Amino acid sequence: MNTMTTHKLARTLLLGFFFLLGSIASAATEKLQPPQMLIDLTSQALLAKLKDPAFASNKTEIRAFVDQSIFPNIDTVRMSALVLGKHWRKASKQQKKQFIEAFKTLLVNTYSTTFTEQFDDWSIKYLPLKLHNGDKTTTVKTIVSQPGKANAKIDYAMVLRNGRWKIYDLKVEGISLVISNRETFSQMIKDSRSLDKVIAELEAKNNKL
Repeated sequence: MNTMTTHKLARTLLLGFFFLLGSIASAATEKLQPPQMLIDLTSQALLAKLKDPAFASNKTEIRAFVDQSIFPNIDTVRMSALVLGKHWRKASKQQKKQFIEAFKTLLVNTYSTTFTEQFDDWSIKYLPLKLHNGDKTTTVKTIVSQPGKANAKIDYAMVLRNGRWKIYDLKVEGISLVISNRETFSQMIKDSRSLDKVIAELEAKNNKL
């Protein structure tokens, strides 16, 4: 994966999750439904860590926090399947397992390296969410504001997995993390003619981060 694509992926994740910070203020005045509450609780955990000035300079602690507190709220299996697209259906169980782990590690590493960026004074508004009994998927739509900047629309695609809501994609101003990276992985597989080689490339990249 080239540097530009990796940075874009990390930046998209960073924007999406840092925009969660403002949800704490909104939660006090809005009755949040379970998928929205999941996002809100994640934001509170992140905000608590950001109050520690030493946190952003400790790479080991950052990666541990992202891995243990952020990514359990992400359906990395569904996300990986959507990113690989048609190649997922052709992959063996072992290849799927290896790709999920390599892709998750890539996300953790690239997201963690962006923690030094500053995002201040964000506020977020949850748009009405229609959730019916038996619904297994939903999209939490939000509008994020910051003084002096245009509002940003952030949508979280979520799925109910074993009784727990998880994020499997996010869109920043209509740009999907999954779709924007599917083409890249498809090209990588086409160029190498092997999913195994792509997985090995991801693992090698992760070892360098």
